[in-house]
Amino acid sequence: MLHRFAADISSICPPRQFTWPFHYEPHALSRLAAAEVEAYLRSREDWAAEVALGKMFGVLVVRDADGELGFLAAFSGNLAGTNQHEYFVPPVYDMLRPDDFFRQEEAEISAINRDIEELTHSEKYTNAKQEVEYIKQKATSELSAFKSTLAERKAARASRRQQDEDAATLILESQRDNADLQRLKKSLNEQVKRSEQRFAELQAEISALKQERQQRSAALQMRLFSQFRMLNARGEVKDLCELFAPTTQRIPPAGAGECAAPKLLQYAYLNSLTPIAMAEFWQGTSPRGEVRHHGTFYPSCNGKCKPILMFMMQGLDVEPNPLTAIAPPEPTILWEDEWLVAIDKPCGMLSVEGKSGVRSVERWAHEHYPNATGPMIIHRLDQSTSGILLLAKDKNTHQALQQQFITRQVEKRYTALLEGVIDRPTGCIDLAMKLDYENRPRQMVATNGKRAITEYKVLAVEESRTRILFRPITGRTHQLRLHSAHAQGLNAPIVGDDIYGHECHADLCDGHRLCLHASMLEFTHPHTAQRIKIESKADF
Repeated sequence: MLHRFAADISSICPPRQFTWPFHYEPHALSRLAAAEVEAYLRSREDWAAEVALGKMFGVLVVRDADGELGFLAAFSGNLAGTNQHEYFVPPVYDMLRPDDFFRQEEAEISAINRDIEELTHSEKYTNAKQEVEYIKQKATSELSAFKSTLAERKAARASRRQQDEDAATLILESQRDNADLQRLKKSLNEQVKRSEQRFAELQAEISALKQERQQRSAALQMRLFSQFRMLNARGEVKDLCELFAPTTQRIPPAGAGECAAPKLLQYAYLNSLTPIAMAEFWQGTSPRGEVRHHGTFYPSCNGKCKPILMFMMQGLDVEPNPLTAIAPPEPTILWEDEWLVAIDKPCGMLSVEGKSGVRSVERWAHEHYPNATGPMIIHRLDQSTSGILLLAKDKNTHQALQQQFITRQVEKRYTALLEGVIDRPTGCIDLAMKLDYENRPRQMVATNGKRAITEYKVLAVEESRTRILFRPITGRTHQLRLHSAHAQGLNAPIVGDDIYGHECHADLCDGHRLCLHASMLEFTHPHTAQRIKIESKADF
């Protein structure tokens, strides 16, 4: 499993600290290792079709007991129907073994699925369902016909009453008709109930099977998660159930522990190899709705991997999170009066307070305006996005301006630099979006997501890049970033985008910044009714 570098690495200095896997720039050794894995994948023509569909791979640079450097390779999930391949590290737990409890219980659950399918499509179930509909329609028809007959009798009695026929006789006939109607209703209702009861018994049988399937699946998942006993550099062990218990989701998501990064660290610890650097990279086409680029390095996922890796890295000397390691510069005030202040938010500064401790505009605002009342932050910009941010000094102003944002009365423009040349000078992108829950804060294109609309205008083409002006009609999280990068959008990521772009960078706003800037904001002043326009020039 341990591979020696084919290239001469004597001139490459190993990193002083282990990779922070959630935001990094791959070390030269990691890049070399990834290149060797890519070359190996190209040699496996039997895997070509599957890899072309898209898969995440990972490399871990390690030092052995003799101090020699090498690397390990892994893939996420399984490959060619198995977890075991000679070139790659094995899974933390191989649930695909034929004799494994997972396979056996999975077979039982599959048998329940077949029973549900057979019952749902059985002649007995179909006939019972059709019988309910038939008897209901028949009852409705009979009742309607009988009511018509009664109406005719009633009209005839009215005519007879005008001819002075005996009133007692007419009343008795009317009472008999009402009694007959009630008896018919009762008889028809009993017929419907009997047919519904027969159908309900079959439905209950199917529901019981579905409940059993759900219970067995949940129990199987938890038993499986308990088999993933993860190690860290201190030799401590915790299973996935323990690692996810303190999180908001509490239960491990499906596929937890099967990504490349946990596999690599687990194998290194089991074989007395010291982790030096790590990187994960995508091979093949992008999954539907997501943005993944062939050969591009990506950070480890938050949903499945962060709770696991945060434990597994304990005992290693890990790089500080680059998003929190460098303090961003202070905002610049662009415009101000007694009710409002507009600032130029620097790249790297959070809009509101977060768990990371990175300085935020919210904190800055309360420091500079201690007498302000109510929440000051009206709208937000991503940490990596720079530009105009509007703040309110009192609650009423905040509410009035926030309502303008909600009702889309605020005009916004963003300047961006894209990777690639955009042929159309103007256009509109209309792609619905939703959160990629396992890879927060990544978003993905989805038909069942929220509608997101972006208008754009090309400003200039600068060599192989395009300077563009965006007018977002809606304000979804990462809207401009996803609309730029996605194949159904402009298919040209914003320069420096470490989430949807072609490269993973650690030095935020230090030569590798996200080239997205909120350059214009226009709104109606809630107190003077004047239309206020504020502009800021991008520094890229």
